[in-house]
Formats: sequence, structure tokens, C-alpha cells
Amino acid sequence: MNPHRVDPAVWRMAITLIVGALAVVFDTTIVSVALNDLARELDAPLSTIQWVSTGYLLAVFVTIPLAGWAQSRLGGRHLWIAALGGFLLGSILSALAWNATSLIAFRVVQGGAGGLMMPLMATLLMQAAQGRNIGKVMAIITVPTALGPILGPVLGGLILHLADWRWLFFVNIPFCVVGAWLARRNLPDDRPAPDRPRARLDTVGLLLLCSGFAALVYGLSRVEGSAGFADAKVLIPLTGGLALVGGYTAWALTRTTGALVDVRLFRHRAVASSSTLLLLGGISLYGSMMLLPLYFQQVRGEDALGAGLLLIPQGVGALLARGLAGAYTDRLGPRGVAIAAFAFVAAATVPFAFVTAGTSEVLLMAALFVRGIALGAAMIAPMGAAYVGLEHGEIPDASIITRVAQQLGGALGIAVLAVILQHGTGDAHTPDALADGFGTAFWWSVALTAVAVPLCLLLPSLPEPAAPDDAAEAETAAKA
Repeated sequence: MNPHRVDPAVWRMAITLIVGALAVVFDTTIVSVALNDLARELDAPLSTIQWVSTGYLLAVFVTIPLAGWAQSRLGGRHLWIAALGGFLLGSILSALAWNATSLIAFRVVQGGAGGLMMPLMATLLMQAAQGRNIGKVMAIITVPTALGPILGPVLGGLILHLADWRWLFFVNIPFCVVGAWLARRNLPDDRPAPDRPRARLDTVGLLLLCSGFAALVYGLSRVEGSAGFADAKVLIPLTGGLALVGGYTAWALTRTTGALVDVRLFRHRAVASSSTLLLLGGISLYGSMMLLPLYFQQVRGEDALGAGLLLIPQGVGALLARGLAGAYTDRLGPRGVAIAAFAFVAAATVPFAFVTAGTSEVLLMAALFVRGIALGAAMIAPMGAAYVGLEHGEIPDASIITRVAQQLGGALGIAVLAVILQHGTGDAHTPDALADGFGTAFWWSVALTAVAVPLCLLLPSLPEPAAPDDAAEAETAAKA
């Protein structure tokens, strides 16, 4: 077998997992463009409807740390099918919700299932790849992340234009059903042997870590108004969350085995540097995804569908970048790819820092296309680097750490840029004045992205060559 080719079994597994993961990714982006419509349809204030997204995100952070333990108890295939079933149940219940409170509760069910699925997807593919072609495998794993920004807002806009809001959730059903059927066919049955000792749940770690993440995300979601991060309703949960996460770190370091997430992995420079870059990448990706549609809607007067269509070039660029970014990461190493990617993300955001109410849409869409290409590479290189040199059993914890870093970066990016935007547009009453406020926020996005460029030097410089017997083992496994 050619060691530079991805095993066909890995491709089958990847397609299987992507189908199910698309339900999670589309659901997040579809709902984000529909909050105003949901507030009107359910006769609830926007401050309440915001919990449709916030409750989902809190549930995601509560269950992400459980993915490794749950996989060790159930096996990857059974956990994936169970999580898909949970997401399907949450989707159907959300579509049948009778008021805002019930919708928020059912979105929590969705978020709990989605939080298990995303790190599990990375774990299963990286374990199947056995450390080879990490860049190409990462290019596969991040396909749903690229398709979400392309199709999610457009799909959400079309659904709201043509059908009832309940179809925002009914649309998940085919992805879940087909994804579960494919998983039963294509994923290996990796349940632990009956006589194997069952992994015990780290209950103390669960309470500390999940509560800490939930408090951090809740605090970040409450950032608004002139007080910003100094507001007590923000500062108290953020401080409490940091204390709980710090308490978990101290607890985990005292345990030789059985910690919910192995924080000792941060001793690997690749894991520590990758997580930092993914945090910054999350700020750049999710923060800008909040700014861009708002600019097109508030300054240019577009509706949700129009804003979604204008964002397509960024998603197309991110999708097209995956093959080249993965190949170059395997050939040159993640360091050089990440440096170039983050530098181009910052450079392609600069045109938005100069926006006015009449800036050419062609220019902005060209900048979005370049930015999408760079963002695709900026996610693949550090995500792939996180797994360099890890043992098979360390991969689940690395998947959890990198997923949490990216998601926390997203929550932080949205909170920081929202405060900056509010300060910049608070007294604006004309499109040009609004554009000036958006320009200031985009300058901050450029700066936060540029910080990542020198940090890329901490990533591994060259890919680790596969051991000669690894290829033989893989070929034997493929034939078995």
C-alpha cells in the first residue's frame, strides 16, 4: 500500500461520519440566522430566544469532556449511533415545540448529543489513520466545518422564506437517519470485550470541568452593553468558571489514571501550541462570522438570505483549501502552513476594516474567498499538529482538548467583538457611521488573528515519518 494514500477504509469511515456531522453543523448555522423569526413566531423577547443558541452551546460544553469516557465504555460505533439518535430526538422535539421554553429545553437535548459527536468524529478517524497522512485526514474531518458556513445560512434563509420555522429542525432528520444506517454498515464494532475492566467515570472531574466550562460559556454569552466584561453578571461566572477549571486541573494532576481528560497532554508541545492556535482560530472564525452577516444586514440592508448568499465565497474558499492544505501539511509540516494561513487570514480581513456603506461587493466577496482559503488551512494545520507523536489511547483526550479550545475561542471571539461593535455603533444613526463602527471591530479581528502568526513557530516543523512496519500493519488490517 502506498503510505501517502489514505486507506479506502478511512475514506468510507470519513464519508459515514461526515453525513451525521452535517446535521450538527447545519443545525448550528441555520438556527443562528433565524433568531429574529423565532422571536416573532413564538411571541417571545429576543433576550429569551437567545437561549435557543446559548442553551445549546452550554449543553455542548457539558458533554464534550465525556466523549473519551463514553467511547471507552460503549465503543466508537455504538456511541456515534446513540449520539445521532439523541440528536434526532432533540430535532424532532424542537420541531414540535409549543413555546420558547420548550424549544430551549429540546435544544439542550440536541446540544448534549452534538457535544459528543464532534470530538468523537476526530478520534475515530485519527485512530483509523494510525498516525499517517494526518494533514489529509484533517482535511476530511473539517469538511463539515467548511460546508456549514456555505450552506447553513442559505438553507436557513430558504426554509424561513418557503416554509414554517419548524422545518429548521425537521431538515436534520434525513442526515441523522442516513448517518446512523451508514454507521451500522461502515464503522467497525469496537466495543470493549466483556471481560475487560470497565472505565470508571471520574465524577469529581465531571462536576469540576463541565461546570467550569458551562460557567465560562455562560459568562461570555452575557457580555453586552457598555459595562462589557466588567459587569457582575459576566465577571462572576467567568471567575467561577476559571476557578472550577483550575480546580479540575489540580485534581487531574493528582491522578495517575482515570481522569476525565488527561491534562498531562499539555506537556506535549504540539498539543499545547495547537490548542492555543485553535483558540485564536476560533476567535477569528466565529467572531468574524458574527460580524460579517451583521454588516451586510445593518449597513447594506440585506435580509438573512441575502447575507447568507454573500458569505458563500468564504465557505467555498474554505472547502477548496482542504485538499491542498492537507497535502502541504503532510509534505512540509504544520508550522509553515499555519504561518502562511494565519497571515493570509489577517491580510484578507483588512479590506473589511476599511468598509463603508458603499464598498464594492465584488471586492468584499473576493476578500472573503481568499479569507476562506486561508481559514481552511489555519484550522487544518494546528488540528493535525495536535496528534503528532501521540499514542493510540491519547487521541480521544487530544480530540476533546482541541475541540474545547476551538469552541471556547469562538465564544470568546463573539463576546469580545460584540462589545467592541457595541461601543463603535452605539451612537451611530447612519449607514456610514455604522460602517465606521464595524471597521473598528474588524481591525480588532485582524489584530487577534495576527497574534497567532508568531505562535505558529511553536508547532512541529516537519511531519513525523511513519515507521516502516506501520504501513505493513495497515495493509494487513485492510485485508482482514
